[in-house]
Amino acid sequence: MDYTIVGKIVSSHGIKGEVKVYPLTDDLHRFSDLKTAYIGDKKIEVDIEAVRYHKDLGILKFKGLDDINQILAFKDDYLYVRDKDRVILPENHFFIYDLLNCKVYDTSSNFIGLLVDVMQGASNDVYVVKDDNKGKEYLIPAVKEFIIDINVEEKKILIDPIEGMIE
Repeated sequence: MDYTIVGKIVSSHGIKGEVKVYPLTDDLHRFSDLKTAYIGDKKIEVDIEAVRYHKDLGILKFKGLDDINQILAFKDDYLYVRDKDRVILPENHFFIYDLLNCKVYDTSSNFIGLLVDVMQGASNDVYVVKDDNKGKEYLIPAVKEFIIDINVEEKKILIDPIEGMIE
């Protein structure tokens, strides 16, 4: 079974087994639709009992985990859904998880770096591309003027940077 990351458990919330989840999805309220999720590398299956929101975080309560001591071990673990249960995205929209670690090239086939983060902004996202060999980091606005092609299967992104964007 394949899985998609939808959030990261950042801490406990209170003493009754709730967790704070940082969303790794455009739609914070995505958690309201979840019935079942999977925690961590071992993909521990949990049923979601309750969801609420506070300061851009999801506060989730899992059935059968009613004490802070039962959920402390999940801190910093990712929260997954099965791929068959993930939302269907419109054309030319991608899961952040699928974009991470894509190799980024310019239109002349020069390797720019790896996409290491996506900063979500009000008007558009910005891709953070890191070149470890040069010790540089580049910020590429995720707009059609700069992003020529994204192929998540091949983990490859083609960009057409303007002068000064890549130095």
